[in-house]
Amino acid sequence: MNRLLKLCCFVALSGAVFIIFISAYPKPQFKALVVASRAKDHLKMIAAARPFFEKMASENNFDLEFTDDTSLVNEANLKQYKVFIQLHLAPFDMSAVQQAALQQYIENGGGWVGIHAAGLTGDMFKSPKRVYWQWFEDFMGGIAYSPHPKFQKGTFVIEDTKHPATRHLPRRIEVTDEWYEFNKSPRGNVRVLATADESTYTQNKPMGDHPIIWCNEKYPRTIYIGIGHDASLCDNKDYTLLVRNAVVWAGAKK
Repeated sequence: MNRLLKLCCFVALSGAVFIIFISAYPKPQFKALVVASRAKDHLKMIAAARPFFEKMASENNFDLEFTDDTSLVNEANLKQYKVFIQLHLAPFDMSAVQQAALQQYIENGGGWVGIHAAGLTGDMFKSPKRVYWQWFEDFMGGIAYSPHPKFQKGTFVIEDTKHPATRHLPRRIEVTDEWYEFNKSPRGNVRVLATADESTYTQNKPMGDHPIIWCNEKYPRTIYIGIGHDASLCDNKDYTLLVRNAVVWAGAKK
């Protein structure tokens, strides 16, 4: 009888420990897919970004797959992810079929975080060998990329302090990076979250109004972050908080 009682107590205790263990590790909130560029210019950043994103996923309770395989950008595969992170992957580095799959994913409400070279649009990327992805240029606010100035230190200014991605950031953030320029400001077509302070660095062609982070609110869980070339940014507390906030916001329940 005593042996039976001890066995019952052991089973009950084991069950309680198992329940506590499960409670301590709740089900991930969402799944995110990072598809990174294979371009040589971005390999140092990609190498630094992988552990950064993996740590982010672990600390914020979501599942993450990190790859440079664009074949995973297909309709069937994208359905399992709440967030697609386009890490330096230029639009023209995807096939027409992959572009169509990503477009459908975004149009159906999927979360999207585009970083740096994800925003390379415009005439200079048109080729007779492929159909230009006009939808993506429109999605980006109708802008076209123009050659950026030399790599240098500069400051961007948080303009929208209410958006979840930028809410808890300092007003001014100094980084050393490539400062992307465009043929015009996307303002009016997008919600601008931050602008480059052109007085803090030398431009190739001054824009005046120079948004560098924005959202296209036609697609409620999408955000573009123009800063992000240099690997050192993965150790910059303000930049990493910005990207973390953007990903968690994009993956939040609608």
